[in-house]
Amino acid sequence: MPNPVIAEVTRGGFVESRHTGAYAVVDGAGKLVASAGNIAQAVFPRSAIKAFQCLPLIESGAADRFGFTDEELALACASHTGEAAHVRVAGGMLAKAGMSEAQYECGPHWPSELKVQHDMVRRDEEPRSIHNNCSGKHAGMLTLAHHLNAPAAGYTRIDHPVQRAVAKVMSELCDIDADAQPHGIDGCSVPTWAIPLRNLALGFARFGSGAGLNETRKAACRRIIGAVRKHPFMVAGTNRFCTNVMEKVPRAFVKGGAEGVFCGAVPHAGLGLALKCDDGAHRASEAAMAALLASLPVWTEAERQALGTFAATDLSNWRKTRVGDVHAAI
Repeated sequence: MPNPVIAEVTRGGFVESRHTGAYAVVDGAGKLVASAGNIAQAVFPRSAIKAFQCLPLIESGAADRFGFTDEELALACASHTGEAAHVRVAGGMLAKAGMSEAQYECGPHWPSELKVQHDMVRRDEEPRSIHNNCSGKHAGMLTLAHHLNAPAAGYTRIDHPVQRAVAKVMSELCDIDADAQPHGIDGCSVPTWAIPLRNLALGFARFGSGAGLNETRKAACRRIIGAVRKHPFMVAGTNRFCTNVMEKVPRAFVKGGAEGVFCGAVPHAGLGLALKCDDGAHRASEAAMAALLASLPVWTEAERQALGTFAATDLSNWRKTRVGDVHAAI
């Protein structure tokens, strides 16, 4: 059976496009709270699990050894827009660990914030690896490699101690064997493992609630959640969904990934969420994630209304005339 429609695009009050997908909401004990579509299908979570990739940095003692701040830990979980603050914090992380930008294996790309791009072009600057939206995560991974006395070169390889630590975390949180899952290479060159949506939701439920975790991991999860709550701008940037949602509703933890994936946690309710838009459309996954969060009976009325504002986005033409919208169909 095909996955249901989770978002629609309208023009003039008529549905012009439809996006199908699947989602799961799970509690810390693994009980399915809500779902739609094929939640047993494995999907690549991509950047949605950066908080999980950050856990070894904290659990190993590397974050404390090099004095990483909450702002820096938030950036380690980020898909950022390459703005000045993001570049500054990533550079600070590298400096603290005695690493250099030349050791990055994420590759350079232009900042996704257009104003920053334009300013760089005016200054005749080229994009660098530190502008990569994953540069905070990679600074953390380089730091972990240094802390483990492992070579910095090749830290993105699936057999490197850094990635073995990440695979272990993914396996334990999501109740899978990462090595038995399909795997590929992410946009920033690190491994990505395909995981069923239900297991991803379970991982985020455990991450947010601490259910079934040892004290070291519980503390590390709480530290990441606290860091992101203090510094949501670091996680994404100007006019970005994740930053905007967590600024308006700090009790929500959300993180998007490429190809229409979104994951999140509601720590105070012990719930984890995972969603995938079949055609990879980010506009659909954002609206659907907002509506899915808002549908949960765990918020104040003000929080629910705030989340609801992200479940529909107006569409305008080049004359700024409203022509339709993108809205959730959950």
